[in-house]
Amino acid sequence: MIQNNSCPRKTSVGGQALIEGVMMNGPKGAVLSVRNEKNEIVTEEVAFTHIRDKIPFLGWPLIRGVVNYVETMKLGYKTLMRSAELSGQLEDETDPENMSKLDRWLNDHMGPKLLGAVSAVAGVIAAVVGVFLFIWLPAWLVDQVDLLMTSIEFERLHPLYEGLMRGAIMVLYMFLVSRLKDIHRVFMYHGAEHKTIACYEQGLELTPENAMRCRRFHPRCGTSFIFIILIVSIIVSSLVMLVFPVLGESSYRLVWTAVKLLVVLPVVTGISYEMIKYAGRHDNLLTKIFSAPGLWMQRITTQEPTADMLEVAIASLKAVITDDPEDDTIKA
Repeated sequence: MIQNNSCPRKTSVGGQALIEGVMMNGPKGAVLSVRNEKNEIVTEEVAFTHIRDKIPFLGWPLIRGVVNYVETMKLGYKTLMRSAELSGQLEDETDPENMSKLDRWLNDHMGPKLLGAVSAVAGVIAAVVGVFLFIWLPAWLVDQVDLLMTSIEFERLHPLYEGLMRGAIMVLYMFLVSRLKDIHRVFMYHGAEHKTIACYEQGLELTPENAMRCRRFHPRCGTSFIFIILIVSIIVSSLVMLVFPVLGESSYRLVWTAVKLLVVLPVVTGISYEMIKYAGRHDNLLTKIFSAPGLWMQRITTQEPTADMLEVAIASLKAVITDDPEDDTIKA
């Protein structure tokens, strides 16, 4: 198996697994490739404008991390929905013959507005669930243990214990989700995305055979980014608690949660983004240490793909790279 850490170049190309497909984002823009019901690979360009192109200071270090995170979420949702359409996953649901009378009436009278409203509500629900699982629940669990411990030393280490609890919840959540059949298949396409990029970084010909021999773990993956955020959040939260120890008291829990959402999280995201960019450009002991948890987690979030999945990922990658490999390479 080919190792990523011996690759002759490190590229700026990134991607995302979709429903029966892969989206790649490179020098030529964003492109998605999906295998449809006719077993054909459909490749489309994705129209997307980076806000930093209009407002330059949003591309500055630390600031660009938050901006990039929001844009990535927006682009990811857009391409995920489009892949569902191209693969035929939404066909039955949008076919008038398969709709109930209520669905047909809503579709006729509301149309795109209804879809937008449903998407907005789904987004709000997802945000609330995310805050509950990964911010409120870890803090509440640590508070319950604190009531039993009644130790000032335990209280001072709240950020550390919350971070560890958050990581444990994340691992359990991803493991349970990976057991779902449809999600497992998306994770296989995630593996195809990584293997294809690794194949290109190795300077090998982009074929399913060559890509299959490459590793499916990559330090610039979003999974690694999430774990770097967890590590950095522990450090930043600990510093905030040292400066404002009153926030550690349970009576100020809501205030502390708001501080984390409005102040700490953007700072953590900005720092974490710079670290993941650094890891993409360098291969040393430091990058190996803070990339290790994410690489381990990729054993869950990526699965070994099939040859036909690699064909889809290769089609997407070829559409975003230039003829000159140097144009795609990350500059140190």
